[in-house]
Amino acid sequence: MRKEDLLRLLREHPNRFISGEELSTRLQVTRAAVWKAVDALRREGYVISSGTNKGYRLEKGPGNLTAAELKSLLHTRIVGSEIICLESVDSTNTYLKRLAESGAADGTVVIAREQVGGRGRLGRTFQSPADKGLYLSFLMRPSLPPERLLRLTGMVAVAVCDAVEQAFSFRPGIKWVNDLVAAGKKLCGILTELSLEAQTGEVDYVVTGLGLNLKEASEEFSPEVRKNAVSLSEVIGRPADALTAAASILQALDRMYEDLNAERGEYAKRYREGCVTIGHEVRILRGDGNECGFAETVDDDLGLVVRFPDGSRETLRSGEVSVRGMDGYL
Repeated sequence: MRKEDLLRLLREHPNRFISGEELSTRLQVTRAAVWKAVDALRREGYVISSGTNKGYRLEKGPGNLTAAELKSLLHTRIVGSEIICLESVDSTNTYLKRLAESGAADGTVVIAREQVGGRGRLGRTFQSPADKGLYLSFLMRPSLPPERLLRLTGMVAVAVCDAVEQAFSFRPGIKWVNDLVAAGKKLCGILTELSLEAQTGEVDYVVTGLGLNLKEASEEFSPEVRKNAVSLSEVIGRPADALTAAASILQALDRMYEDLNAERGEYAKRYREGCVTIGHEVRILRGDGNECGFAETVDDDLGLVVRFPDGSRETLRSGEVSVRGMDGYL
């Protein structure tokens, strides 16, 4: 028996005791197995009342997001098959890539309370203070050619927008290619890293990570990012908790993964509808200098189509450039 199954049952009946006999019957395990699962949850910080001829009742959780608590809320097919929750890590992407190299299962998720070496695209850092955000990476082993994964980061962006809207009744915008935005500022960053088999060129694994600002007040961001960053709690005007966000996001990512394999095309349409970059003048930051152009649309592989002052057009791909607004971040 998994302890998250017990936790799910206890959560379903928050106002009454459930007897050990009922739990053992519903979970199809022995009374001793129920007791061991209760003991394991208590050691993780759960407060579970018990009494003779009463059974067990969940009083409160540990305060921090745990794998058992998160799994008790999930109904996913692949994403979240294994969940690892860490106190601190260099980067959830880096940690999960190491696990992937050692054979970690498809759908494995790593979540950390803080990152001390959070990373974004093009070598940028991502500030990840303890208990202020959701820092999450998930592993995929899709049976797809690399070119079919060009749109993956954008599909993840749409999925996370879906999840935030579902859980908090607010839908972020998307700044091409990998940032979610609110109130003209960055709310969430997404980073996808892919590994290919050296001999065949086939995809070995894909690790996608996201950092979602949840609880920071504006003054808690460092001075260099404050003008461009915002937290979900600030935007919605109430606390945004990591457990609710993580559960909703993993559900949405699981649906996205199924859609990726089925090659459904609605994500490009929904990406275009939510992309705040389209229809604006942009600065394109390349290694050899900057250019200005007009963002016309996003194609079906989620490349940004830009028209330059001389009338020429170019479709930009996510790994090549960074795009900013003419006057700053947007």
